[in-house]
Amino acid sequence: MFNLVVLTGRLTADPELRYTSGNIPVTSFSIAVNRRYKAGEESQADFINIVAWRQTAEFVTKYFQKGSLIGIEGSIQTRRYVDKDTGKNRTAFEVIANNVQFVESKRDSAAPVAEPAAFSNNIDGDFSEIAGDDDLPF
Repeated sequence: MFNLVVLTGRLTADPELRYTSGNIPVTSFSIAVNRRYKAGEESQADFINIVAWRQTAEFVTKYFQKGSLIGIEGSIQTRRYVDKDTGKNRTAFEVIANNVQFVESKRDSAAPVAEPAAFSNNIDGDFSEIAGDDDLPF
């Protein structure tokens, strides 16, 4: 079985860093992702909820703001809860971000962007900076 999501979209609001009771950094934010459409049709967007933890959360809140174009690789997670207002069972779908990266160049971005080009959570749980695109052959 396979659960992999790759998205590119724009943040709908500035991400805010919070901490769990165990002092673990986390941020939740939403991105607008354009849907493909046929010529003559009006473009549409889906708004997708994203959750980032630990160093990835710190990276997102430091380098991205409302309107920033962001690339996300992660997995879909579902949560079940009881709606406080109606008492009905609900299910929330969100993407847990494993890797996050800039998609637009510094000069194309309306927002000031600092140093790293991407942040990755490798399999053993350690985070490492991915080198900038200056050395890439394309």
